[in-house]
Amino acid sequence: MKKGGDLVIVRLGYVAMSMKLENSSPSQTMTYKQFSSLKDRDAALRKLERIAASNLHNCLRLLRHNAANDIHFFRFSSKLIPLANHPELKDWDYFTGIEAPLKEIAQFLKDHPMRVDFHPEHFVVLTSSKADILKNTIKTLQLHYRLIRGMGVPPEHRCVIHVGGAYEDKEKAMEQFIHNFGFLAPHLQKMLLLENDDTVYTQHDALYLCEKLQIPLVFDLHHHLANHEYDWEQDWERTIATWSHSKLPMKFHISSPRSPSHYKAHADYVDPDMLYGFLQKINGTVTEIDCMIEAKRKDEALFQLHEDLSFRKNIEWLDASTFIVH
Repeated sequence: MKKGGDLVIVRLGYVAMSMKLENSSPSQTMTYKQFSSLKDRDAALRKLERIAASNLHNCLRLLRHNAANDIHFFRFSSKLIPLANHPELKDWDYFTGIEAPLKEIAQFLKDHPMRVDFHPEHFVVLTSSKADILKNTIKTLQLHYRLIRGMGVPPEHRCVIHVGGAYEDKEKAMEQFIHNFGFLAPHLQKMLLLENDDTVYTQHDALYLCEKLQIPLVFDLHHHLANHEYDWEQDWERTIATWSHSKLPMKFHISSPRSPSHYKAHADYVDPDMLYGFLQKINGTVTEIDCMIEAKRKDEALFQLHEDLSFRKNIEWLDASTFIVH
C-alpha cells in the first residue's frame, strides 16, 4: 500500500468540550418551551443572544486552553446558538449580539493558528426527497458557514456531514444526495466533507459520492469496523485521492467501542493499539494526517493517548499533540 516516504506527521484533536477546563460548556441552551414561557419576547431574544455570546466566550476559553497545551486541531460544538433556525423565530437575526465574540475568536485564531471545523449531525440530510428537510439542511449549513466566516476561517472543507438515511433504498438515496447537492450554493458545497457511518453508508459507498462530487472523505475507523463491505486498505488510495484538491491535510476520526455489546457507542478513551496499528499501516502513504478523537473524555482522552503512545516503537513526539511515525 505504501507509495514512498517513511514517515507521517500526525496531529491529534478533540471535540467541542474540555474535561479539564471548568464551567466552559459551549453548548448552553434554551428550549423553545422555555423561550415561549417568557412574556416579553424581546427580552427572551436578548436572553438567547446572551447564551450564544456565552457559548462563544467559552469557545475562546477552549481555544486558549488548546494553545496552552499545544493542541492544534479542534472541533467546535454545533450548538453555539440556541434556536437559531427554529420556525417560530424567523424574524430573529441570530447574529445580533455575537459579532464581538466572533471577532475575538477570529483574532485569537489569527495569532494562534489551529485547524478548526464543525460536524452538524442530526439536521443535515441530503438523501431525503422531502423539500422541508432539504430546506432545513440548507439553513443549518448556512448557519455553520456564517459562523466559520465570522471566525475569520476559510470555509472550504470545514464541515463534516454523514450521507444520511437510506429510506429502504440505499442506491436511490445516494442518487437523491447527488440531486440535492445541486441545490446547495457553491460556497456551501465547497464547505463539506463526507464521512462513512456505522450503520448504513460504508467507506465504499461514501467514496462513490465523494469522487462524483469532489468532496474529501473523512475516514472513520470505528465506523468502518462496525459497518463495512471490504477491508479499508482496499479503498485507502482512493480515500487519499479525494483530498487532492483540498488545501488542508487529510483527516480521519478515531474512537473505540464502549464494549463488545455496545460496539457502536464511543468509549471514554481511545484504544492505543487500535490507533497505533492503523498508523503503522498508512505510514508512507501520506506525509501528514490530522486525527480527530471522538471519545467521551474529550481532551483527557487526547492527553491519555499521548501517555499511552509515549513509549511505542517508531513514534517521536514533537509536542503534546503532534508526533511523527517513522
